[in-house]
Amino acid sequence: MVDERKLIQQHLANERTYLAWIRTSVALVGVGFLATTVHFSALPQEGQLADALAMLVSISSLFLGLMTIIGATVNYYHTRRNINENRFVSSHRIIVYMTSVAFLLFLLVTVYLMFI
Repeated sequence: MVDERKLIQQHLANERTYLAWIRTSVALVGVGFLATTVHFSALPQEGQLADALAMLVSISSLFLGLMTIIGATVNYYHTRRNINENRFVSSHRIIVYMTSVAFLLFLLVTVYLMFI
């Protein structure tokens, strides 16, 4: 029999992890709003390529933030089920996803900064 206190601790940890993913999503979306705001209000007119890149960074970070929310929610419910069934499944996929997201956003911002 599984100790109920352990189950409660695991479920609470799962909820904290979910909330951390939501904060990460908000930060990703914030990068997009920051890029757009800085580009269109603080910088002098740079040209159509810089405008397009600023919009690409903004739209990409919004999309990646939304995908992170969806992925975090799916991961939360999978982990919840695994806790209830007393199983452990590695978080390999979501770690690879977030590494890819961070790298892609870094690459987009770098390309943007090269053209302004």
